[in-house]
Amino acid sequence: MALSNDNRIGRHAILLLLSEDSVGQLKKLEQSNWKGCTGKVGSMEAHKVVAAIETAAKKNGIIQSNVYRESHALYHAIIEALHGVTRGQVQLGSVLRTVGLSFAILRGNPYDSELEGDWIAVSLYGTIGAPVKGSEHETIGLGINHI
Repeated sequence: MALSNDNRIGRHAILLLLSEDSVGQLKKLEQSNWKGCTGKVGSMEAHKVVAAIETAAKKNGIIQSNVYRESHALYHAIIEALHGVTRGQVQLGSVLRTVGLSFAILRGNPYDSELEGDWIAVSLYGTIGAPVKGSEHETIGLGINHI
């Protein structure tokens, strides 16, 4: 049940997110039967961030929308990543904060044994701050959940 060094899903999700060549990075990961995508979202409302990431995951075939456990696993990975971005308080507009984020979603099996099944990782990177241009700073978050 050891984690494979080459398949650390969180590491790959962050590298995909920060890569200058995300298309090339995705092609390499897909050769290992992993699925992924990248995107961007900006909002003062956390539910809009969640919705954008869920929509991207469904559109890109990373999760099946008619399988509850897949949507549920993705939701928990998103919320965990948002905890990192918001420093533990998943609040944005209600406390006058806004985010501008890039995201990466990655699905695959990070273990040596195929019996462990798929996991999903969501990585977020961008800015957070008051809704005034120039009043933001960098932020990053990572969430990982089993499917």
